This record gives sequence, structure tokens and C-alpha cells, in this order.
Amino acid sequence: QVQMVESGGGLVQAGGSLRLSCAASGRAFSTLTAGWFRQAPGKEREFLGGVSWSSGTKYADSVKGRFTISKDNAKSTVYLQMDNLKPEDAAVYSCAASIKMKVPDDVRMYAYWGQGSQVTVSS
Repeated sequence: QVQMVESGGGLVQAGGSLRLSCAASGRAFSTLTAGWFRQAPGKEREFLGGVSWSSGTKYADSVKGRFTISKDNAKSTVYLQMDNLKPEDAAVYSCAASIKMKVPDDVRMYAYWGQGSQVTVSS
């Protein structure tokens, strides 16, 4: 079992930055693939990107160049740095962990999830 606890959500002005953290426990974090998703009201959960020990980072086109994902194995934590935020980025953001060697973009490939963090972007 893997437990994942997120932190860092909140309110930010458009053009601003925010960093989400996701701390994992319960299993060797270095062997897990970590992903980030978001879900806005009335929309499906959207894959943002992820990082694995075997294949590095992968990003969705919608956030490439603005969002950066990193992983600190020593702290068992994965981060989502979000820059130049837009009002349409407002959503509940969730981290997830998968045992897949490469970063999957399918939510069904992730077995462990954080509790979700609300990100609000004011215009």
C-alpha cells in the first residue's frame, strides 16, 4: 500500500505560480511512477504529466512549458510547479502513483491517489 498526501493548493492570481507537493509513504518511492491529474467542475479528469525512474518526465501538451514535475526520492515527494497560471487552470489537482515503468496517461493505470488539492486562479 502507498499513502499519498498533497499540500500546496490555494488561490493565486492569473500569471502567478504555485507549487504542489505530494508526499508518499508505504512503499519504495523510487520505484514508483508518479503522475499529476486535475479535474475541473463538469469535466473529466485530465492527465497533466508524470515522472518515472525509467523514462523520465512526460507532459500533456496543454501544460507543457508552464508546468514542471520533479521527484525527490530522498524525501519520497513529487512536486508540480505551475507557472503562468490561467483561470482555466482552476481545478482540483491530484497526485497518483503507478507501478508502471513508463508514465501512463490513463487514470486506470494508477492505483494510489492523493486526497486532491483545490487550485483557484483569479483573473
